[in-house]
Amino acid sequence: MICNLCPRHCNVDRSKTCGFCGMSDKACVAKADAFFWEEPVISGKNGSGAIFFSGCNLKCCFCQNFKLSHEHFGKEISVQRLAQIFEELEKQGVSNINLVSPTHFENQIVEALKIYRPKIPIVFNTNGYETVESLKKLEPFVDIYLTDLKFCDPNLSQKYCGAKNYFDVATKATIEMVRQKPQIKIENGLLKQGVIVRHLVMPSHTDDSKKILDWVAKNCKQNCILSLMGQYTPYYNAKKFPEINRKLKPLEYKIVLNHAIKLGFENGFAQDLSSATEDFIPIWDLKGV
Repeated sequence: MICNLCPRHCNVDRSKTCGFCGMSDKACVAKADAFFWEEPVISGKNGSGAIFFSGCNLKCCFCQNFKLSHEHFGKEISVQRLAQIFEELEKQGVSNINLVSPTHFENQIVEALKIYRPKIPIVFNTNGYETVESLKKLEPFVDIYLTDLKFCDPNLSQKYCGAKNYFDVATKATIEMVRQKPQIKIENGLLKQGVIVRHLVMPSHTDDSKKILDWVAKNCKQNCILSLMGQYTPYYNAKKFPEINRKLKPLEYKIVLNHAIKLGFENGFAQDLSSATEDFIPIWDLKGV
């Protein structure tokens, strides 16, 4: 297939060569298992049925899952096998099917969901670097969008992710997600439909975080759940940038959290800074694949 699924617009035939994501036209998965470290309305008591896809269309320099995003660890599987994984996770009693970093495998995911559609919600867990056109194709299949808004300043997104247009692209994508799922539906403590907007607070960049929150407050505060994350830990190539080669200071997180409170966010989550640890990163062992 000629791939232009994401904003990179590689325009390459992934059956013959890889685009920016580093992946062929076959789905590649590193792990499929119950995962307990998402937001409480996603994980629930039984865990979220997380399918961790290999490759990435953004490749942040500080990615904690760099073995997947940058180093492409994983196993290629068929569309039929992916559908079987959906069913196997559902039978385990997980709260939902959580597609982690799925953008570049959208076509394979849709085909697998046509083969087997679980009776539990489908979560599209994305870095936010999405095209509106691709998201529209997902509308009949996705119940929950779990999306990032990483950077406002194009200089920062270029420096750390090689995507100068990140904010412009990700905000348009967020608006499309909210258009598709404008209502937050929670039953028995579990999210059944809606949008969660995550923002990872970065060291040295609290002003940028505040601008992100300003945008969310202005554009979709009533139609999404805000998840303010303090778990940043320097991984992979973060060492190349001294200003982010450290954990978040409590004062930095407090500044951003207070700004969220000032903006009147009522639906949301805030992390304890003790979450800034490697303990929550899965072991990449192909379990469930």
